[in-house]
Amino acid sequence: MARPNEMGTLKLSILSAALIGGLALPAQAEELTLGASAALTTDYVFRGVSQTTQNPAVQASLDASYGIFYLGAWGSNVDFGAGPFGQDIANIEIDYYAGITPEWSGISFDIGGIYYTYPGAFDPGTEFDYFELKTAASYTFGESFTVGVSNYWSPEFFAETGNADALELSGEYAFGNKLFNVFTPSVSALVGWQWVDKGVDYTYWNAGLTLGFMENWSADVRYWDTDLGCGGLNICDSRVVGTISASF
Repeated sequence: MARPNEMGTLKLSILSAALIGGLALPAQAEELTLGASAALTTDYVFRGVSQTTQNPAVQASLDASYGIFYLGAWGSNVDFGAGPFGQDIANIEIDYYAGITPEWSGISFDIGGIYYTYPGAFDPGTEFDYFELKTAASYTFGESFTVGVSNYWSPEFFAETGNADALELSGEYAFGNKLFNVFTPSVSALVGWQWVDKGVDYTYWNAGLTLGFMENWSADVRYWDTDLGCGGLNICDSRVVGTISASF
């Protein structure tokens, strides 16, 4: 598996209908904004499954946005084990993405595409690289509690396992007061369902605490689990993951 998906009832056509029906785009002076991030995590977990065999990962991204439009790239080390001759099956993942983020009646939308790639992967007879269509919406109650739904659909999922869908429901609460006058705390949780034509359907979930500090730094401690059995590989069982990241 690869990386954060989808359900047939929440497809782009629904959001397209909303756009056609009068999605309001705020009138404002547009400017190009560039950004980057870097993170160190104890385990790269994607939809409940470790991509690094429970080992640490170094991750980074580059982004650009202009009004409601955005594009970027994200990368991480991965570890899919060894091939028949001892070679690495895959040791790097680079994802490319682009989309739009309009708003309507207080609801924030994210409509775009993600292309997952594994440069130099040993994947004879199949193809690890794949594309997903993302449709997401979120709403913030007051200034603290945000709920969201995200849908990721792929016509040909990882390793050519066919049509795939993943649906995620999420919630986050940001506390108004700083902790020890240093940290800005928030708590969040997510539950997701993954369906794959030629694979195993399963449920995954996480919950965690994030502490923001020094304006652009954050530390996150998160519990992950799934109902997926991985044949004794211990890559999809319960675990606690720690991540420290910075954005620029």
